[in-house]
Amino acid sequence: MPSAKNPWTPRERSPRKRASGEQHGGTVIDGKQQTNAQPFWLIAGIAAACGPSLLAYNVSPSPTLLNQALALALWGGFVAVAAAAPSGARPLRHAARALRLPLAALGLLLAGVLWSWGPGSLPSGLALSAVGLLLAAMLLMFSGAVARASEAAVPLFACFCAGWVVAGVLNAGIGIVQVFAPDWTDGGWLARSGLAGRAVGNLRQPNHLSSLLLWSAIAVVPLVELGHLRRRTAWALFALMCFAVVLTASRTGVLGVGLLALWGALDRRLSPPVRRMLWSAPLLYLLAWLALSAWAASSHHAFGGGTRLAEADLSSSRFGIWANTWRLIAQQPWAGVGFGEFNLAWTLTPFPGRPVAFFDHTHNLPLQLAVELGLPLAALILALLAGALWRLWQFGRRDGDAAAACVRSAGMMLLLIALHSQLEYPLWYAYFLLPTAWLLGYGLGRPAAVVASVASAAPDAPAQRRDAPAWPLFAGGLLLAAASVLTVADYLRVVRIFATQQGAVPLSRRIADGERSWLFAHHAGYAAATTDEDIGADAWAFREAPHYLMDTRLMIAWAQALARSGELDKARYLAQRLREFRNPQADEFFAPCKDPVARDEPPPFQCEQPKTVPTWRDFLR
Repeated sequence: MPSAKNPWTPRERSPRKRASGEQHGGTVIDGKQQTNAQPFWLIAGIAAACGPSLLAYNVSPSPTLLNQALALALWGGFVAVAAAAPSGARPLRHAARALRLPLAALGLLLAGVLWSWGPGSLPSGLALSAVGLLLAAMLLMFSGAVARASEAAVPLFACFCAGWVVAGVLNAGIGIVQVFAPDWTDGGWLARSGLAGRAVGNLRQPNHLSSLLLWSAIAVVPLVELGHLRRRTAWALFALMCFAVVLTASRTGVLGVGLLALWGALDRRLSPPVRRMLWSAPLLYLLAWLALSAWAASSHHAFGGGTRLAEADLSSSRFGIWANTWRLIAQQPWAGVGFGEFNLAWTLTPFPGRPVAFFDHTHNLPLQLAVELGLPLAALILALLAGALWRLWQFGRRDGDAAAACVRSAGMMLLLIALHSQLEYPLWYAYFLLPTAWLLGYGLGRPAAVVASVASAAPDAPAQRRDAPAWPLFAGGLLLAAASVLTVADYLRVVRIFATQQGAVPLSRRIADGERSWLFAHHAGYAAATTDEDIGADAWAFREAPHYLMDTRLMIAWAQALARSGELDKARYLAQRLREFRNPQADEFFAPCKDPVARDEPPPFQCEQPKTVPTWRDFLR
């Protein structure tokens, strides 16, 4: 049974294990030190899991920047607090060995970013953002691996899971309000759903809310197995998560629910009550769907699930964007288009019948890596990550009862986010990337008993400390939190550009200030390009903004700037690419092409085909 004094101390299985100092696959329990530290671990875990998903307030131009900055701060705090757990000698060295496969994968991805930035044309702000997130992910991986090797591996993971359970309950409540009482949402504390009858959470994306809820459902499992949750409470929480997933009407959620049932069917090491709970996931989902459909029919309210089933294109243009991506890969199979350059290359490549939305991502992780980094490098990165997941699964099968439950639960959370990454791009958001990295590090970390045996076999073993905290991780966590504050301060430079207060600083001065931003100058470039009618095609704005996201306003402004600069073929080519999107906002731009033109006047450039056809790389300066 759990300790009466501290519910987050794992239960012990036998007096023999207590006497030997070994428990749960080599995890040693230091009662006094852990009892003092565990409340802080629990608070840090709840804050890191809940904080980013509960923040509804946002400011233009990015709807999720503040959520991601908060994720950096809170997960940095979690790293710092977890670093205080006593660990074996040389914890970072042992962690580096355990993490060699994912570290190699992230290292190759980091090299791809630097190549796209240096020899390539990726703006420094976008490159620095990517580099910073990759380094943050490495820090979280080290934190997870060191936590796994610490004497408090199981309690630390229990606190991590408790955070996600609390996050799931709170986000389920937000989703219920958004569907059943949408008038209560004010946009400041509770986000308004832009999709009738669907829950989107404060992250404003149903797919993100769905994955968060499924992570919460998975987190219930180890807490039951460790004895921290009663079965009735676990069933209630699990049913709530499944119900809330139905409210999102997410297709990824349907697949995730099936994954839960598959886990229950295949994992025989779980206790029978937990397996039955997992098996019930599809049934709970179906019952909730039928109940919501009946409620919508009787009350004349909207239910997003019924709307989704009625959609003509259930893939939401994903099949179209995947087909376009394969064509881009075939054109540039070896080196790709460059990290972060998919949107630019796709927008400026002819695709008659293309999806009409402006996609900045392929919505599939393997395709994204292949199109931006090339097939050889993408295959190597994916192979390294697959090898890491395979090793994690093997560890989950070999460890003792409690440790194995933690590692296998971490593996299931990773498998779920990998499944989500086949249809979306959740790992491009810090509030999913950082906990994913921690889970991967935890799953691959060596148990405390293994680290201790390796340390004792080292030549300098007598001089080593057996309980050394990972102070570099503590410092790294604080630096990550500080970096989030600096990121927000830098972001405020461009927020002022889009502010509409009376008596504000002139737009030109706000744009000039935004241009000096380290990470977000591309937003200032967009503002300059779309508001200055005399800007030239060689202006800095067109060296920044097109690499972030091309849209109708930016394409029209760029085409007109190219025409003013005498680069008519590029202007015509860009106009033809814009025509492929069939966007109503471009109707006025193409209106002269529908009216007869006087014989003594040449037609506008947007009405003509280019005489010399450029490629998308010709637009890079």
